Amino acid sequence: MFTDSPITRRKSTRINVGSVPIGDGAPIAVQSMTNTPTVDVQATVDQIKRIQAVGGEIVRVSIPTMDAAEAFKAIKAQVSVPLVCDIHFDYRIALKVAEYGADCLRINPGNIGNMERVRSVVDCAKDKGIPIRIGVNGGSLEKDLQEKYGEPTPAALVESAMRHVDILDSLNFDQFKVSVKASDVFLAVGAYRELATRIDQPLHLGITEAGGFRSGAVKSAVGLGMLLADGIGDTIRISLAADPVEEIKVGFDILKSLRIRSRGINFIACPSCSRQEFDVIGTVNALEQRLEDILTPMDVSIIGCVVNGPGEAEVSDLGLTGARNMSGFYLDGKRQKERLSNDDLVDALETRIRAKAAQLDATRKIDIKQVG
Repeated sequence: MFTDSPITRRKSTRINVGSVPIGDGAPIAVQSMTNTPTVDVQATVDQIKRIQAVGGEIVRVSIPTMDAAEAFKAIKAQVSVPLVCDIHFDYRIALKVAEYGADCLRINPGNIGNMERVRSVVDCAKDKGIPIRIGVNGGSLEKDLQEKYGEPTPAALVESAMRHVDILDSLNFDQFKVSVKASDVFLAVGAYRELATRIDQPLHLGITEAGGFRSGAVKSAVGLGMLLADGIGDTIRISLAADPVEEIKVGFDILKSLRIRSRGINFIACPSCSRQEFDVIGTVNALEQRLEDILTPMDVSIIGCVVNGPGEAEVSDLGLTGARNMSGFYLDGKRQKERLSNDDLVDALETRIRAKAAQLDATRKIDIKQVG
């Protein structure tokens, strides 16, 4: 059964990105970014809705031009998930999307010109209650920092971040979060660990440009896992050269593995060996695809033989232990008289998992009413 995480979170201040609280103990939010042309309103709206459907809580949209800003107005009117507008250099775009309902501005104050321009953006953010995200990237450090350090280092990333932080501090604006991303795991981890000791604001985690689906997911899991285990991080994005929907799934899987968030089914499955009595890999893959819509936290163990099967099943909400022709079935850790035919395990398990999820949901609703 799912238990509370042993991790103690870093204390941070609270900001709100639309309806999503960030920092100060709020659940670590999982977000992604669209990769459609923003001026293609329908394609962007469709992608945002697909991201939201699998649990995406915040979506970032690049706004490189005024045409994109106008498209954002139409996009914002058609979606409900909070949107972060990604802006570089042109402060006028920031002012325009703020007018159109942006929930957060991803803009580095030091990169948008003189202090008058910076102040206009910050004053607008104050007036509309919009937070700012400072985003430092190891691949785009300022030239003087490149010369000073010779190459990207944790100290260089933190110094860059603090320049932007100091600007916002000078304008009495504290509603911001910060990221110090790099494609190298140790570079990113070192920078975040140092920055966590320097400011109280929430930190947005990511290993930037992590790579393709498999390699990027592994690299992100390693880097973010190190930071999250330290209690560092208030929101995350998994940067994959893949469908943004996959970024959300991987993000929740990372949080689930650290027992930080318990969204959806936690499948416990053996890698299979010659002892298996049914197709474990095929069964698990099919169930993961069929049951993506279930948000109920629950543990499901699917083990191909009786060596480790009973032990895993006894600590799961629902378990299966492989045996010849008919496999053992467990519910709430107890062996049932019923056995399931190995010929149609996927259909049989899907039916029982959905029934268990519905039961858990009903029980939790009753508990909430009683507490209220």
